[in-house]
Amino acid sequence: MYIYDSVQKKKVLFEPLREGEATIYVCGPTVYDDAHLGHARSSLSFDLLSRALRTLGYEVTLAKN
Repeated sequence: MYIYDSVQKKKVLFEPLREGEATIYVCGPTVYDDAHLGHARSSLSFDLLSRALRTLGYEVTLAKN
């Protein structure tokens, strides 16, 4: 699986720090006004990423604050 590296500004091959494991830490939404669909984007994106990694056989830990 390739993911976008914002530092290198290109797609790079995903390489886990520990074989067979992936840990994802996600900040929750900062909502100061009425809720809208855009606030769900982060949750949806990282949920799909964790599901894709599980499908590829990784043990995934997803932590949100």
